[in-house]
Amino acid sequence: MDQKFDAASRNKHLYNTTLTKARWSLKRFGFWHLVSKPIRTVLAPIIIRSLGKSSFTFGGETYNYFYNRYNITWANERCVEVPIVKTFIDSSEKDGVLEVGNVLSHYYSPFWDILDKFERGRGVINEDIVDFKPNKRYGLIVSISTLEHVGYDDNSGDSKNKIIAAVNNLKSNCLKKDGKFVMTAPIGYNPNMDEIIKENRLDIKQRFMKKIDRKTWLEVSKKDALVCNYGKPFLYANAIMIGEYGI
Repeated sequence: MDQKFDAASRNKHLYNTTLTKARWSLKRFGFWHLVSKPIRTVLAPIIIRSLGKSSFTFGGETYNYFYNRYNITWANERCVEVPIVKTFIDSSEKDGVLEVGNVLSHYYSPFWDILDKFERGRGVINEDIVDFKPNKRYGLIVSISTLEHVGYDDNSGDSKNKIIAAVNNLKSNCLKKDGKFVMTAPIGYNPNMDEIIKENRLDIKQRFMKKIDRKTWLEVSKKDALVCNYGKPFLYANAIMIGEYGI
C-alpha cells in the first residue's frame, strides 16, 4: 500500500472521526443538516413506519424504496441507489464482485470485495482506486456515490482527471472482458463530475433519476437532470446519474 495512505492518514479522514465528519457535513450541507440528522436518526423507526411501503420505476423495472436508519436513506438518494445497485449484485456470481466505496456493508452482510481509500472496516481494502491492481478480475464492479469524491473531498486536487483515470483503471485492470461496471453519482455535488457526465467522458450508458417531491423519484432525461442543483430544493441530491458499462 502507498505510504501516503497509512493508518494515521485514514484515522484523520472524515469517515473515521466524529469531529472531522461534523466539520465536513457543516461545510457541505450547512447547519440545519448538522442539527437535524441526529434527531431524524433517533426518530428513524417512527419516520420509516409513517412512510410505509412504496415503489419507483427505473429502466422499466419496479423497485421498492430503501428506507434505513443509517444515513437516513429516506431523505436522500440512497433510497433509490441501494435497491438498483443491489439488484445487480444479487444476480451476479458470488465470488466476482467488487464494490468501490464502502456503502452497502452498512446495510447488508457483504460477500463481495470492498475497495475504499480511507474508510476503515472489516475486509475493506484501503487503496487508491486510481492505482488499484487486484490479483483477480471481477465480473461486476459497483460504486454508489463515491467517484464524485475522488480528488475533491480528499483535497488531492485534479478531480476531473483523477475520476477519469479511476474509471479507466477499473475497466482496464479490474474488470473482466465480459464484465459489467455500474455506478451512481449525484448531480451538482462536484462540478468536475458534472462536466464529465455532461460530456460522457467515462464512455458509459447513462440514465438519470430526479427527485420531484420529498418521497418521489422519477426517471428523467439527461437534459432535465443536469439542470438540478445539489441541496436545493431538497437536501442532498436532487438528481443522480446511473451509469452502466459492459454487456
